[in-house]
Amino acid sequence: MKLPRWSTLIVIVLLLAFPMVVPSDYYRHIFIIALMWVVIGSAWNLLAGYTGQVSFGHAIFFGSGAYTAGLCASKLGISAWWGMLLGGPVALLVGLVIGWICFRLRGPYFALATIAIGEIFRLVATDWRSLTEGMEGILIIQTFRSKIPYYYLALFLAGASVYAIHRIMQSKWGYYFVAIREDQDAAEAMGISAFRYKSLSLMVSSFFTGLAGTLYMNYMAFIDPHVVFSLHDVSIMAILVAIIGGVGTLWGPPAGAFIMVLLQETFRSAFFGLFPPWVSESHVLVFGLLVIFVIRYMANGIVGDWPKIQRLWTRKNPMLPANDGN
Repeated sequence: MKLPRWSTLIVIVLLLAFPMVVPSDYYRHIFIIALMWVVIGSAWNLLAGYTGQVSFGHAIFFGSGAYTAGLCASKLGISAWWGMLLGGPVALLVGLVIGWICFRLRGPYFALATIAIGEIFRLVATDWRSLTEGMEGILIIQTFRSKIPYYYLALFLAGASVYAIHRIMQSKWGYYFVAIREDQDAAEAMGISAFRYKSLSLMVSSFFTGLAGTLYMNYMAFIDPHVVFSLHDVSIMAILVAIIGGVGTLWGPPAGAFIMVLLQETFRSAFFGLFPPWVSESHVLVFGLLVIFVIRYMANGIVGDWPKIQRLWTRKNPMLPANDGN
């Protein structure tokens, strides 16, 4: 689905005005987290949705970026904001090495390899206490008390990631990515180096995911291995964001990010205190049911199947008699 320019401009204006119109830090926080997931979901979608390489290890790049920023403060004695410059390139280099190892595998074997490497990173970060402080984590002091600077930084990163991926998919790289996704053997027979372009896709994807990790470190001011290298809370969440919104679509991950974060927060707060506390623990069940529903009835996600949703709401009621013109 391609949004009209006026719709895109309206969304941009609303997002720019949001922190000024809504003074609540609680809602600003929700939008900051959602925008962070726009970056991660879009990055995952580039690799899996457009290039066909399903990854269960994007926590590797998120954690690499977060720890780069954290170690700048805890070990080098410089501002964690330098991690915004270093975190993306560090995650990109990690992605380059992982691609060199794992792109010899295909399909489920590649996905399983990313799970295994993700667990290795988590265990190394847990046990290498002299560097990472282990499970004690890294704590820094937030630079800004107001959430507004963090909001606009998150908005800039989200916009930059979506725009960059859009431009990539309009270029020669994008056509090669899709060709590899559709039939890797046929793409190679046409002279496309599958290893090279899969590696490029992973490098771009890991770069933006690493930037999201540096944002998380600076905003939340605390990380530990089980938070930033989490299979469930990062890698699986990135997949859910793309699936719900629409894999292989530009606007699917942004839509999925806001849906998942708002849904998660609604259940975490037990519908803002309207329901008993036990409801807050049922969000995982709801996520599972939502994924099943989307896969069963909207295989292309909300954005990918938006025309189908529109037809569902606009078609005539079948119980009414047909108008035969008489």
